[in-house]
Amino acid sequence: MAAAKETTKKAAAKPVRAKKAKAEGAVPHLRIRVRAYEHKILDASLRQIMDTAARYDAVIHGPVPLPTEIKKYTVNRSSFIDKNAREQFEMRVHKRLVDILNPNPKVIEALTNLSLPSGVNIDVKMM
Repeated sequence: MAAAKETTKKAAAKPVRAKKAKAEGAVPHLRIRVRAYEHKILDASLRQIMDTAARYDAVIHGPVPLPTEIKKYTVNRSSFIDKNAREQFEMRVHKRLVDILNPNPKVIEALTNLSLPSGVNIDVKMM
């Protein structure tokens, strides 16, 4: 009976969690996050980035669409009497994510020299 109690105590022990650590054989990659107000310009910019990376035989994952950030603003139409008359405006920020695995120096140089339209914001991280 004592042996049965010991086995239940072992089963009730906390599970061992795997630590999130970088594996020694992890592949370095570029993480490119692109943001813009207009989705058509954003998609055209992504197509240009992906064509440039594909020209140098880089492995591409994406584009992954991220949630659209919506900022809403409510403003009174007049300054004094008409409190109930209001206007609502919104700004939508569209986002995409692209990963380039094992980038060689030629790919990185080509991406830095890339000219994209105004209104497109790019964040590049080496992971």
